[in-house]
Amino acid sequence: MKLIKTVFIFALLTASACTDSPQPKPAAHLALNYDEATYLTAKLECPFHFEQNKQSVLKIDHPNQSCWLRLDYPKMKAKIYLTYSPVENNLKELLLDAQKLPEKHTIKADFIEVNVYEDSYKRVYGNFYEVEGDAASQAQFYLTDSTSHFLTGSIYFDAQPNYDSILPAASYLKNDLKHLVETLEWK
Repeated sequence: MKLIKTVFIFALLTASACTDSPQPKPAAHLALNYDEATYLTAKLECPFHFEQNKQSVLKIDHPNQSCWLRLDYPKMKAKIYLTYSPVENNLKELLLDAQKLPEKHTIKADFIEVNVYEDSYKRVYGNFYEVEGDAASQAQFYLTDSTSHFLTGSIYFDAQPNYDSILPAASYLKNDLKHLVETLEWK
């Protein structure tokens, strides 16, 4: 009888101890938080100016072209490249070259959205391209006044383009690139 009571109590305790079935824990995600962007006017010896994020470092990207610039983001291992060209009866060629750049990313891109940008008061016109997917560049633009100035820009990371991994940084930099476009003025 004592054995039956012991087995019964053991079975009762075992049954009551396992009321909740074990649940798998959700996968952990890396939380990438960036400081809110603050901007200052870039000091340039170029025929244009814009506002840059204070977290970026402005550098001349090409020694023979003082207005081929680079904004470095060391914390994100990313860069925004800016290339200025004067318009000298070559606007059509400049536009074609600028529109070919996003096309090069269509192989790896899942989607490319094109937004027309126009500020007739500042005489700034162009396109802004947002690229989704594992493409090398996540956003690009070109701007012109249609007579004298032409500027292109694009974001690149110093890493393998894995869209899911770089998405927070790419979103942050897209906002910076949009701000640059919206604050650009020709001199």
